[in-house]
Amino acid sequence: MSTAQSRGITRTVILVLIAIVVMVLGFIWRINQPIVMHDRELRANGAVMFETPRIFSELQLTDHRGEPFTKANLQGHWTLVFFGFTNCPDICPATMSVLGEMYSKLRDRERERVQVVMVTLDPERDSIALLRDYVPYFNADFLGVTGSEPRIKRWSAELNIAYGQVPLEGDDYTIDHSTQLVLINPRGDYHGFFKAPHNEMMLRKTWRSIDATFDAWPQ
Repeated sequence: MSTAQSRGITRTVILVLIAIVVMVLGFIWRINQPIVMHDRELRANGAVMFETPRIFSELQLTDHRGEPFTKANLQGHWTLVFFGFTNCPDICPATMSVLGEMYSKLRDRERERVQVVMVTLDPERDSIALLRDYVPYFNADFLGVTGSEPRIKRWSAELNIAYGQVPLEGDDYTIDHSTQLVLINPRGDYHGFFKAPHNEMMLRKTWRSIDATFDAWPQ
């Protein structure tokens, strides 16, 4: 075999290897891209997004660290908001556990763009100290939020969250409440909600689709 033939074969092998590497890298890139769902697919998976995100009033609440929680805390990232209470026997811990699992399975760069907040519907009993013990149990990054009853009632109403006290024996009570997860977009507007029952895999898939198409949403 001549030197020219040997060089030709070597060049061909190198080009084939480069082509294979490019194909593999392209495949890896493609499978890591979010699956973009249309509105009908989102709804079928429990995600209801508004055609035009809704603006709500200014907030004057407090997080479990004792810091003010205002609309400024909702800007620059997505926020998943769950309304519950620490004495809730089943739905609240189950939902917070799903959120904890979903959040832990996000990629690092995705977690930087998502905030999870639990707003108490029982500010009379859920003190800042109690929220500080309860909410971070599900993930240290999660925020518990409280405030006066009128302020919580106003925000919950603006986000279509219904709730009410149900008397129990003696002076005790529980709270019936809506179970959807509210989605606030990075502009700080009410973007939509996720219907119960919640599934961490579906939450991840639908949120990734919504995030991927966010620039196309009306302002």
